[in-house]
Amino acid sequence: MREAAESGAVRDGAGRREPFGTGPGPAATQGGSAGRGAPLDGLRVVDFTRVFSGPFATQLLAALGAEVVKVERPDGGDEARDYGNRPDPASPGPPFLAMNHTKKSVAVDLKDPAGRAVARRLIDTADVLVENFRPGVMDRLGLGYDEVAVGNPALVYCSITGFGGTGPLANRAANDLSVQALSGLLSMTGEPDRPPVRTPAPLGDLMAGMFAAVGVLAALREREQSGAGQHVATSMFEAQLNTLNYFYVDYWLNGTVPRPMGTANGLGLPNQAFRTSDGWVCVTSSNERAWRRLCTALDIPECAEDPRFATLRDRYAHRPELVAALSEATGRLSTADCVARLDAAGVSNSPVRDLPEAAAEPQLQAVDAVLTVPVEGLGDVRLVAAPLHFSASSRPTATPPPALGADTGSVLAGLGYAPAEIADLVAAGTVRADGSVDADGSGGTPSGTGTSGP
Repeated sequence: MREAAESGAVRDGAGRREPFGTGPGPAATQGGSAGRGAPLDGLRVVDFTRVFSGPFATQLLAALGAEVVKVERPDGGDEARDYGNRPDPASPGPPFLAMNHTKKSVAVDLKDPAGRAVARRLIDTADVLVENFRPGVMDRLGLGYDEVAVGNPALVYCSITGFGGTGPLANRAANDLSVQALSGLLSMTGEPDRPPVRTPAPLGDLMAGMFAAVGVLAALREREQSGAGQHVATSMFEAQLNTLNYFYVDYWLNGTVPRPMGTANGLGLPNQAFRTSDGWVCVTSSNERAWRRLCTALDIPECAEDPRFATLRDRYAHRPELVAALSEATGRLSTADCVARLDAAGVSNSPVRDLPEAAAEPQLQAVDAVLTVPVEGLGDVRLVAAPLHFSASSRPTATPPPALGADTGSVLAGLGYAPAEIADLVAAGTVRADGSVDADGSGGTPSGTGTSGP
């Protein structure tokens, strides 16, 4: 078991673990001013997740200062290690790099009773557990909430599933594309009368991870009052539904069935991408004043006086004619000229950029959106930082994504395993320690250090 100073927990006179946040932490002893660390300093998160949704949730918690211990299978670990372009086959691909930095890796065979015993001992030291297996898997492993809460009643246990823990789809295999399809999102993407177009960003995965992190933080806040943990659950399907919330309301209320509209939508008009002489520009007019400014900026005063376009409702009724008139106007201009005119007129707009152009945007540096970590075999790797900034709390130092089992030895030693016990577990294949196990029980490849960032 970790000492209280290391884990962020305090213990009562009988040595029982009290939840993080109930004892006199740094804010209480220092008045909450000088020396304030990251918001989740001292919190231990045991991460039984893989691929995208769960790793994104725990990445957010790591960005807030929590110690995240990622539990992986010894034979290959999280399969996302192999996803994407990999210039160095020995190094993980971009998806794993993006969602697993500033974490530790412990490789444990959960099918082995001895491995499950390791996991249970680790869970007993945790403030938070996050898992994204199918419903019932953790229960079958003896690691379900009801069982582990007996030994650690202060544990906040978060489950992310594909479709929820109950119902006809509960045990259905899920991935982001299937969730986009079943939620109705794919029915409204792309161009009219063309095949569905998926959103390249895995929205269901990432939104589920974000909701999971929010749920964990809420349960931790409640634990400060009750002293007890609880089970938090969310799903990719429910998260995707929340991205479509007003579409569902419109359907239930008015019977509206949304259809593909390209970059347009059924709200403001214009509100879509228009071709320029050398690219594309997105233009939005949210009210009548903006519409008139738009017409002036594009030298089409006749459109401002056209009764077909006088009000938003009129523009809805004459959408094809309006789009044709604006397309002709923007097509005469370069993207840069179009943007300059619209900016000067105070009309919301943006050029459509490819990723190299977007990555070169100075705003990324201005808001500290990029952090850099050294990764063996890849050199300095740039990553997208969590978009969280605090006026008083510090940011944790980002570290490279860990090699598989890089921290097994040191974490097990912290759990009280003797060096000989760790060596026996390694020899039996129960755990994998990527590197030597030293005499003090530590081992593994150092994670290295990186730049500060959320």
